[in-house]
Amino acid sequence: MVASHPLPEGFTEIEVFAIGTALLVEDIFHFQLSHVKLFWFSALLGFCLNGLTIISFRKIKELRTPSNLLVLSIALADCGICVNAFIAAFSSFLRYWPYGSEGCQIHGFQGFLTALASISSSAAVAWDRYHHYCTRSKLQWSTAISMMVFAWLFAAFWSTMPLLGWGEYDYEPLRTCCTLDYSKGDRNYITFLFALSIFNFMIPGFIMMTAYQSIHQKFKKSGHYKFNTGLPLKTLVICWGPYCLLCFYAAVENVMFISPKYRMIPAIIAKTVPTVDSFVYALGNENYRGGIWQFLTGQKIEKAEVDNKIK
Repeated sequence: MVASHPLPEGFTEIEVFAIGTALLVEDIFHFQLSHVKLFWFSALLGFCLNGLTIISFRKIKELRTPSNLLVLSIALADCGICVNAFIAAFSSFLRYWPYGSEGCQIHGFQGFLTALASISSSAAVAWDRYHHYCTRSKLQWSTAISMMVFAWLFAAFWSTMPLLGWGEYDYEPLRTCCTLDYSKGDRNYITFLFALSIFNFMIPGFIMMTAYQSIHQKFKKSGHYKFNTGLPLKTLVICWGPYCLLCFYAAVENVMFISPKYRMIPAIIAKTVPTVDSFVYALGNENYRGGIWQFLTGQKIEKAEVDNKIK
């Protein structure tokens, strides 16, 4: 018989079970808040969709292009986020963290690494699309590989800092997963938070905003809109914005008075990124969608311009 562990402070048993279920199969649930329906997508669905993106890139020759390599980078990062969510979901069902303090540090590092790599890779895709549509320059393999490597090394640098003492990884309010500790709000946390936010959220966000604004102006002049230029940036802000706001609020005020249940909401929203990204960057890409269809059905896709189009 499995020993029963005490519930985390501030949570009932049904709430612990619900959060664990949400992390694993969030696509089953939806709720309405201020008349806006927020759909919660599962780590399982995100892992399957991004796994399909990765396998299709490997199997379908037509998909192996420099531009799609950056889409692959997003899919790899998002699969990592899903793995992180699977571990958190399993721990939620156990009602405690079973991997010890070292496991907590590894879990926090892995979650941060893949999250930051996903954001940086999204900015790289925006940069590529800007040059494709606005300057008509073709992305070379050497450039694409360099951008992908830089995105992951840059993410690894910032993810390693809390392990070295600048910032700190600790348990989230449910105490069944680990992330950046915002509970202290001390100088060490504040300096790391502001540097992290500038280089890993504001700068990538600025790149995406300016790139897609330029593309939008290009489409406006031609009168032919090839994809929704506002969707990628909205995805970044909606999925990661609540978590960033919580962390910034922790830099100026004590967040511990906020209910642990409410402090978990931004983290759960952030874990929907893999599913959302798969629809924005892979399934929403006409060429990539055709390659996935070919992989699943064996029906060869017609030769199409590889331009990362989004319908």
